[in-house]
Amino acid sequence: MESSYFAHESAIIDEGCKIGKGTKIWHFTHIMKGCEIGENCNLGQNVVISPDVVLGRNVKVQNNVSIYTGVICDDDVFLGPSMVFTNVINPRSHILRKDQYQATHVRRGASIGANATIVCGNEIGEFAFIGAGAVVTKDVPPFALIVGNPGRHVGWMSEYGHRLHFDENNIAECPESHDKYELTKEGKVIKL
Repeated sequence: MESSYFAHESAIIDEGCKIGKGTKIWHFTHIMKGCEIGENCNLGQNVVISPDVVLGRNVKVQNNVSIYTGVICDDDVFLGPSMVFTNVINPRSHILRKDQYQATHVRRGASIGANATIVCGNEIGEFAFIGAGAVVTKDVPPFALIVGNPGRHVGWMSEYGHRLHFDENNIAECPESHDKYELTKEGKVIKL
């Protein structure tokens, strides 16, 4: 029977994984038991996906990324090269804390840049953009641009990944899609 996804011969896929049609799994990648990977995902070289991780459709995972138990990525998420998730807030080698894993939820369309670190227990909002090397230590609102260590909110991004510049009426337009966004009085961005 022919598989509905591609896996390089060096990839290891444990029993009990669900992998969607059109997904590509590249060199030296290990997908552990109980994972759910949606359709049309791309998992780069040397990726490790720990047990019970969930990836939505069209998730792009670049080389050298480890996705630990407790991580959920919705559709259209981008995980840049060598970015890092954690799943225990206070790890110690000599203390077993597998019962203390904290969830991390990356919402639809979010991008996480190369070498960024996402501390567990936080949510990355829809279409948020985490800059390369940033360290996320708290929840990130939708459309937010986060940079630095610790990560700080420095602006807003469109669905297309362009920086938004709001006018005196708190309206911004994406230069590529021409979609309009509003910055609300509560400090949230909504697409109009």
